Parts: sequence; C-alpha cells; structure tokens
Amino acid sequence: SRPAASLKDDNRQVLRSLDPGMPAAEVRAMPELLSGAMADRSLLLGLVSGFALLALGLAGLGIYSVIAYSVSQRTAELGVRLALGAAPAAIVGLVLREGLRLTAIGLGLGLVAAFGLTRLLATQLYEVSATDPLVFGGVTVFLIIIATLACWLPARRASRIDPLTALRAE
Repeated sequence: SRPAASLKDDNRQVLRSLDPGMPAAEVRAMPELLSGAMADRSLLLGLVSGFALLALGLAGLGIYSVIAYSVSQRTAELGVRLALGAAPAAIVGLVLREGLRLTAIGLGLGLVAAFGLTRLLATQLYEVSATDPLVFGGVTVFLIIIATLACWLPARRASRIDPLTALRAE
C-alpha cells in the first residue's frame, strides 16, 4: 500500500541484515527498471510508427495522383458518357471502382509480401505476433478507407465535367 520510493530504506536495511557485504547503493522499483530497459524499444517503436504514418500518407497521395491523372486523361470519354445520359453518380462509381480495383491489387500483393517477411521481423515485435490478424486486418481496412478518400476526390471532379467543354477539348 506504500509507494515504492518509500520502501528503498527498508529494503536496504533488510539486505544489510541478511548480508552486510551486499552492496545496495542503487535500489529502484521494477517499473523504473522496465522503463529504462524498454526506452530503446519505445524510441524505435515511435520512429517506426512515424515512418509508417508517413508511408500511409504517401500511399494516399500516390493513389490520389494516379486517379486524378487518369481522370484528366479520360476527360473526353467521361464527357461523352455524361452527354449520352450517364448520371453523375454512375461516373463517380466508375472512377471509384477503377481506383479501388487498383488499390485491391496493390493491397493484395503487399499483404502477401508482408506475410512473407514477418519471419525477419518476428524478433523485433513486442506483445504482437508476427502474423497478428488484427494488425493485418486493421491496416487493410485503414488503407481501404484512405484509398476510398483518395479516389473520391477525382471521382467527384469527374462527375462535374461539363460535357460540352470535354467534347470541345478533343
């Protein structure tokens, strides 16, 4: 019931009574020892997490860029579709499907590669198994959400193309 810091002197007295030659200069509580031992891993975890978030942001930016470029290249086609009576929602759906199809292919290849490389990283993981389904599933869902947002912006822009302007550009 007492704080660990207040037990230092009591512990030193017990050690001296058991073995007077036992040095008891540095007495620390177990949480202090553990935090010191885990400091390097915590720093590494913070760095890896930061780089993972940076990679996720770059992946989202890359997906957005590819889909936006694809939409800009297909402006005439999308304009014709709109001129022939396609609903803007259908254009959004078309662009989203294509972007998410590419994302699914990349995600599938990435998951296979990640699953294959887990043996190399298994010794570096702490309190997580190398093939933790929660981690793999969470990353998959998170990437799909990021990819959906990255595809939605160009899709929305594609649905607002003026058919007349798109046809004149050709």
